[in-house]
Amino acid sequence: MYFAALLARTHDGWEASDTELDDVETLADLADLAREAASDDETVIVFIEQEGAWFGLLRVEGEEDPRVFVSNAARAARSSYGEILTKEVLGGDEDDPAEDLDALDLDGTEDGEPEPESADGDGDDPEGAAPAGPVGDARILTDLGITEPELLALRDDALGEIAEALGAGEVLEAVR
Repeated sequence: MYFAALLARTHDGWEASDTELDDVETLADLADLAREAASDDETVIVFIEQEGAWFGLLRVEGEEDPRVFVSNAARAARSSYGEILTKEVLGGDEDDPAEDLDALDLDGTEDGEPEPESADGDGDDPEGAAPAGPVGDARILTDLGITEPELLALRDDALGEIAEALGAGEVLEAVR
């Protein structure tokens, strides 16, 4: 089960709306959906969550390229909406979105830190598999008051905690 919502920053504060993702097939579709919720070049954040398994954020501002963060790429890559987000972050060709994954350093670890456990839990990272950890722009919300370490530490009610930190907790709960 998915939960998806849009938070649009306006001059009056944040406005939230739940959103249907039925017609979303690409990241461009998702970004267009977000831009439609903005009245100018305002910040819009798309929240997507799948039953506590993973969450993703897409941030658009005007016509700038969207910014993406996914809390657990391996779990997200197994779902249609998560795959849209992870494909953007991991790159590669259409047939192998995880191509050249080792060169990307997107697992959130520093040099010398242990790699996150793989999706199958045995510590091996099958060739071409998405990492079992966060990928994307972990600084996606820094200018809004949520630091990279704070974002990376979120687990259970991540979207609620993010909305609270942005001052939009009540508006998000209204659409949940």
